[in-house]
Amino acid sequence: MARGHGPALSGPVAEGRADREAVAAVWRIESARIVGALARYTGDFALAEDVAQEALAEALVTWPREGVPRNPAGWLLAVGRRRAIDAFRRRAARDERYAVLARDLGEGGAAAGAAPADPARAGDDVLWDPDQIDDDVLALMFVSCHPVLPREARVALTLRVVGGLTSDEIARGFLVPTATVQARITRAKKALGAAGVPFRVPAADERAERLGSVLSVVYLIFTEGSSPTSGGDLIRFDLAGEAQRLARVLSRLMPDEPEVHGLLALLELTAARFPARTGADGEPVLLEHQDRRRWDRAAIRRGRAALTRAEKVGRGLGAYGVQAAIAECHALAPSVDDTDWDRIVLLYEALGTFAPSPVVDLNRAVAVSMAQGPAAALPLVDALLERDALPNSHLLPGVRGELLTRLGRADEARAELERAVLLCGNARERSVLQRKIAALTDADDKPDPDSGAS
Repeated sequence: MARGHGPALSGPVAEGRADREAVAAVWRIESARIVGALARYTGDFALAEDVAQEALAEALVTWPREGVPRNPAGWLLAVGRRRAIDAFRRRAARDERYAVLARDLGEGGAAAGAAPADPARAGDDVLWDPDQIDDDVLALMFVSCHPVLPREARVALTLRVVGGLTSDEIARGFLVPTATVQARITRAKKALGAAGVPFRVPAADERAERLGSVLSVVYLIFTEGSSPTSGGDLIRFDLAGEAQRLARVLSRLMPDEPEVHGLLALLELTAARFPARTGADGEPVLLEHQDRRRWDRAAIRRGRAALTRAEKVGRGLGAYGVQAAIAECHALAPSVDDTDWDRIVLLYEALGTFAPSPVVDLNRAVAVSMAQGPAAALPLVDALLERDALPNSHLLPGVRGELLTRLGRADEARAELERAVLLCGNARERSVLQRKIAALTDADDKPDPDSGAS
């Protein structure tokens, strides 16, 4: 078994660490294809995910001891396939499915990383069909995001089987106990089995309906990464980056779906601003104060290219494409004052027609305030308040407090911002709100130049 050519390390401890890192790297890159191929072979999604995890555990033991195999992904897939055969043996399922699985595996071949029975075929010991890989990954995404599962389960399962994240990583990303994530994944696999969900790409007539679920999960993962609902981080780069990767995979697998490219464009254009969203001290930097020279120009180019692709595919832009067009307006503007706010208002109005939500209405109000002034926007925000929209969110009182500040109504602004602080679960965003309150207090404490002695 050949050892891979990794960085120069010395001693058995360093080598063992390098091999464990190799396991993690291969798993992150290849896990979706491995689980997908195993699911296609076994016809059992839950079993495929279980035996893939067993293969990963065996690699963590074997590779540091015996070295990284020449074909790491093929090794993992072969061991997973062997574990599936063992599972069928334990079930005494000696039927046609077992025969298909066992075919072409010589005695001892590909077990526990052993050499293939036929050394001449060592280079061919990749047990997936190269022409089937894309369909396997696509099927995996559709199964993981199946509507039979609740949203939290879809997210956890997608990150686990498509993203290759561990339960610990998912738990850290969403600030929940690892046991909670594991329970969600277990229940999800049982629910898929009980519902008899087949491992396949949905037929064309149901793909469009199911695609919305897939895209919403990827978008939710990115949203939690770019604007965490709680915790002390302004950006969770691991979650946001994983969502971008999933969107890129989808864009390759479904090149004729405009909303796939629209979502990818939105994520790229939004992530382009990440480098300027925090200062040297880690504190948030608002859009009007960001150094736009720090924006990721490569990400902007990728995002604009994806948006162009979404437009060329046809059928018009969907909700993600329109949001990407809004993000493009920001990306192209040299400053906040030079932003085409009138176009952004129109785009939010369009978005509100086919993806209505209080958040869209609130964002439109912000755009109106920039295009026409705070007095024009305040009635729109007050209308949301009267509807009791976003009752547990800090966004509505935060925006209202900002508008009142710009209108010179300091006492009302302070009350709204203080309410926003109480509702905000993210420590970094709370600090921004608290700075706004402090600025109002400082303004009140300054002496009025017109009130001096005559």
